[in-house]
Amino acid sequence: MADFRLVNPEGWEYDLQSVYSAYIGYFQLHSVPWYDRTWGQFFETFEQFLGFSWPVITVTDSWTGRAHIVTRLTTVGAFIKMIKTRFGETLPTPDNMLKVTHFETSQRHLRNVADWATYKKLYTTLPAVALAAFKARIRSGEPKAIRELWAKRDKTFLAIDFEWSERNPATFLEWGYAALRCGHLEAVGAWPPMPESNYRKGHYIIGEHVDKIVNKHCPTYPWQYAWGDSQIIPKSKLPQIVQSVISSLLSPDGETTANNLVLVGHGVSSDIQRLEETRIKIPHNVLIIDTASLERSLFNSGERGTMRDPQTGKLRVQGSTLSLGGLLHSLGIDPPCALHNAGNDAFLCLLALQKMMEPGTVTPIPDIDARKKTKSAGLSMGMPMAFIGHLTLDDGRGYCRSPGASASPRVRERERGLLMDGAMDEMGPGRRYGSASPPETGGSWKGDKDRDKEKEKGWFRSTKGVRSVTK
Repeated sequence: MADFRLVNPEGWEYDLQSVYSAYIGYFQLHSVPWYDRTWGQFFETFEQFLGFSWPVITVTDSWTGRAHIVTRLTTVGAFIKMIKTRFGETLPTPDNMLKVTHFETSQRHLRNVADWATYKKLYTTLPAVALAAFKARIRSGEPKAIRELWAKRDKTFLAIDFEWSERNPATFLEWGYAALRCGHLEAVGAWPPMPESNYRKGHYIIGEHVDKIVNKHCPTYPWQYAWGDSQIIPKSKLPQIVQSVISSLLSPDGETTANNLVLVGHGVSSDIQRLEETRIKIPHNVLIIDTASLERSLFNSGERGTMRDPQTGKLRVQGSTLSLGGLLHSLGIDPPCALHNAGNDAFLCLLALQKMMEPGTVTPIPDIDARKKTKSAGLSMGMPMAFIGHLTLDDGRGYCRSPGASASPRVRERERGLLMDGAMDEMGPGRRYGSASPPETGGSWKGDKDRDKEKEKGWFRSTKGVRSVTK
């Protein structure tokens, strides 16, 4: 097996052992006394059959995902010709050989198998061949493979998202994750998952860059994490934190079995690149799902029906890719929180995957007002550690001042005209941009001019009172 060359997999489609099995079945069906023939020695055992020296490659079936040792029909013809030349009898080509439609498109290693030891050694590589193909099928967004993976209910799906500087992708601004431990939920009978209670989730903001590095083309909203308390961390600690989260969900690496962890992302290639840049260790047997690729495959196969652009009304074309927001809307999910927040994007990405696998999943609504503000411990950067919505400081009169005044996220949205009706603000979803009057005025909305005047001074009043007090 040391000497081999590369060949294209086209034409290599018949399982080698099935060729031998097909001949034995043919002899039985037609009462052929092969054991009395001079050529019968080739059919006494499969090992004897291999003595012809069969050229083979290993491939996986594109439908079943099983790995096979396959040969060509022309090689079967060469075997029949050998029998005719040496023994003077003509064998037919059996019609019930197992035909394999190969998944692989790249060149494969060609080997010649002439004995049982060589075949056995090659056979032991089949699980690794199957795993490599399965990883590729999952990564390409093949719906059948991903549905099979989800249906087993034994994997942990970890959605991740990085936000980084437009000018320097190596400068991270945020990281968020959401994890679904299917094996744990199945064991306790909590299926299907409830996203708001069954997702493990987190959101981290890089303290050195927050409100200092602002993306102009695609603004981020670090202060609007909707599913828990965010944590501000030093940039030097991000790799350590990311590695710890991933390591807590991993199973051991292996050549023949998939890892318990499945990474999930929307346009996940960029996030994988960020992991590599931070030298995060990911075992090679970890499966990776790109929800953008999965949805595109579903659309290309016709499973999502006809779709139109909500703005232009034009029909969606084959091969086009939806943004995360577009995917959510196409699934009937009105995002209940701001996008381009790393924690929110990770949560919604995992929710979109679950929705595509479990259409009956109910969209969770973050209960922002009911959440209590807590302080995150363990860091001494002299910065606020926990918040929901707008980062604020109390002035003692019930008013809240945003550090940085006009540099705060909501003011930036207002200045860019990015906040639309129904968008998220620091007081919850579905409210028009504006300022809330003090409670004694009945909570009516002030005009934008009044709001802007207060913003110039760095103060605003919330209908919910003091939303967080940090030092």
